[in-house]
Amino acid sequence: MKQDFPILSRKVNGKRLVYLDNAATTQKPSCVIDAMSEYYSLSNANVHRAVHTLAGEATEGYEACRKLLKKRFNSNHAIITSGTTEAINLVAHAWGESNLQSGDVVLLTEMEHHSDIVPWQMLAERKAIELRYVPVIDGRLDMEAFDVALDGVKLVCVVHTSNVLGIRNPIEKIIAASKNVGARVLLDAAQAVPHEEMDFKELGADFMAFSAHKMCGPTGIGALLVSNDAFGEMEPFMGGGDMIETVTLQGSTYQTNEHKFEAGTPRIAEGVGWAAALEWLSNIDLESHHKRLLSIASGVKDELIAKGMTVYSTLGPEDAAVISFTHPTIHPEDFARLLDAQGIAVRTGHHCAQPLMNKLGISGTIRASFYLYNDQSDADTFLSGIDRVLEAMA
Repeated sequence: MKQDFPILSRKVNGKRLVYLDNAATTQKPSCVIDAMSEYYSLSNANVHRAVHTLAGEATEGYEACRKLLKKRFNSNHAIITSGTTEAINLVAHAWGESNLQSGDVVLLTEMEHHSDIVPWQMLAERKAIELRYVPVIDGRLDMEAFDVALDGVKLVCVVHTSNVLGIRNPIEKIIAASKNVGARVLLDAAQAVPHEEMDFKELGADFMAFSAHKMCGPTGIGALLVSNDAFGEMEPFMGGGDMIETVTLQGSTYQTNEHKFEAGTPRIAEGVGWAAALEWLSNIDLESHHKRLLSIASGVKDELIAKGMTVYSTLGPEDAAVISFTHPTIHPEDFARLLDAQGIAVRTGHHCAQPLMNKLGISGTIRASFYLYNDQSDADTFLSGIDRVLEAMA
């Protein structure tokens, strides 16, 4: 599989690249790069407007992405966004502004990404809604506290899989309990869709946000899947071309499909590239790779603990292959720079999850995250790199 990814053949600081920053962004297979290059080389035109050949090809290539998203995730509505962040903000504006009133409750968790905290804090400032947070205990959600906090809630926002710890939350239980009290549910699935097959209708959520670049697609594009009922409750928040049906000086009417929420020229090349990524992923058995990578990561976790690291990821059977850890004395950034000198790419910092870091009592971690193209040789090189760092800093 590594041969499908051109960047994995390069050397960094004279060493073979070992890329373990996949929770931040994944690498792109040649088919994605080629599809975007071919669009710009042969079919570059705007979409949904002109009748000439290039415009038709561009529209067909772009809309293929939407069709593949609907098919892959079993959804009637797929709004194209710039990524998970815009998708969540879209819910806050297009649904929250018209459906939440002063005193209404939105339930969040302490392990949310900033993108699923800040938009609701901003809405709370505008509309005086109440925000509640489900606490994290030993890295996992306190489900007893969740059940108590559900009282009177209008919207539940929860991360499917933690970008920091790789923990998969009990999403099915969360959705069922939320529906029992009449609450809408928003899933941040940015870290979930790259690792497991998901059926949006079967899950029963109302909104599901995710990004292409976490699943071998381009940066700058993502999607918001919306249930039929929730879609009917949304109002456009950004006006312009393509989202309208008619415009007069006296007023405007809007389209009734996803275009209602996609004002302006869309991310055409990125849509073409994402379509190629979705086609590529359709041939991948995510379940078998999940088990393989989790096994590799579990072995790495044990080795890290043996080398004196504190590991915060539990790596349960449903969790993603993400390992967050710290060293007792070496700062995460120093550690990562010494790994980079060996061609090993990892992430450090708070990972846009400062409330979770505060709960863990740390300022940040070193994070190694594995994806489809990683194998045991990458894990072995990573562990050898750890040993060299420890020797250098002894």
